[in-house]
Amino acid sequence: MGKFYDEEMETLPADKLRALQSERLVKQVKRVWDNVPYYRKKMEAKGVTPDDIKGIEDLHKLPFMTKDDLRDAYPYGLLACDRKDVVRIHSTSGTTGKRVVAFYTQNDIDLWDNCCARALTAAGADEGDIVQVSYGYGLFTGGMGLHGGSTKLGCMTVPISSGNTERQIQFMTDLEASILCCTPSYAAYLAESINEQGMRDKIKLKAGIFGAEAWTEEMRADIEKKLGIKAYDIYGLTELSGPGVAYECEAQKGMHINEDHFIAEIINPKTQEVIPDNEKGELVFTSLTKEAFPLLRYRTKDLCVLNREKCSCGRTFVRMHKPMGRSDDMLIIRGVNVFPSQIETVLLKEGMPPNYQIIVDRVNNTDTFDINVEMTEDMFSDRMSKISEKEGHLMAALKTMLGIQAKVHLVAPKTIERSEGKAVRVIDKRKLY
Repeated sequence: MGKFYDEEMETLPADKLRALQSERLVKQVKRVWDNVPYYRKKMEAKGVTPDDIKGIEDLHKLPFMTKDDLRDAYPYGLLACDRKDVVRIHSTSGTTGKRVVAFYTQNDIDLWDNCCARALTAAGADEGDIVQVSYGYGLFTGGMGLHGGSTKLGCMTVPISSGNTERQIQFMTDLEASILCCTPSYAAYLAESINEQGMRDKIKLKAGIFGAEAWTEEMRADIEKKLGIKAYDIYGLTELSGPGVAYECEAQKGMHINEDHFIAEIINPKTQEVIPDNEKGELVFTSLTKEAFPLLRYRTKDLCVLNREKCSCGRTFVRMHKPMGRSDDMLIIRGVNVFPSQIETVLLKEGMPPNYQIIVDRVNNTDTFDINVEMTEDMFSDRMSKISEKEGHLMAALKTMLGIQAKVHLVAPKTIERSEGKAVRVIDKRKLY
């Protein structure tokens, strides 16, 4: 079996883990101070020097980093090593401004591979598995992240990337892939296509590792039923490395954070004060082992809860709840906070497929709120009065959940564009004004 050298860290006692984190934090702060003028200036502005950081109990003294800082320092302003030591970059999509470019030394890549290998192991993978990596490759971290973890573990790795669904299904059946790695929206699309083609009995999948976008427990159950697998969540950000920052174990009661590499905090996004475990707030990460692009107290904008209760799997790493939305990109419609995950929860509970699109506009200074939802083939054959009745039922259910009225439009099957990367769930036309 392909072993990775630090796997024993997952069961490290709390006191030893805290000591390790403190040791690595002190070294990382000194490294950032010495090599990143941008960050040194932020520390000086807060009156902090490396001598003030004796351990993780002093973490709160450090300034926060945000995506705005990353854009302001673009492209090399946060690089903490010589360019000749950088062996790879990855980048965010840049949909809200300049792309964020993350840099990696070879050691960074090796540690990232280890983290993703842990995620695969937690999903039941070993050297006998065939891992089909259907995340996109390239600047997106998904493909390369799970690819590295799979090869580190010694699995046969199928680097098929996203797209070309017919080829995906052919390789899945011919090569007898046992682990599927992709976005949950693409997993749902693959499941739909496999069942439509009558190929369900031909696939040998036992598990899937799905991440890079929000998905609900209802969507998980739907994918598991259609593919006959156990679906595992995985979490990561390009800014920190990529997928593998946290991962689910067989208990599936939160994602274990790789605490030997990352310190997690939860803060009140308004006051920026650290709040206790088991309380909902914004997730903040400090990278302990990154060489090229180390971030200290990076505000992710993801809202979640940390849980340090003992896990039945035996791992001692803290668990993070599936993100419950974001503190920055939630929709505010007519003064009401709306998260797309709330809408997906309602639709799936009402037996609708997970193919929908939210369209927000502003007409005569009033927000409009429309949701297009694909019908199933059975529904599409219903008479118009029955479809209209279903639309009314969904609108009532959504108003109960959201506290605001939305117009629901049931549209024909296959009319909402399928995504082979991240699903485009929201079209906010108000931003064009």
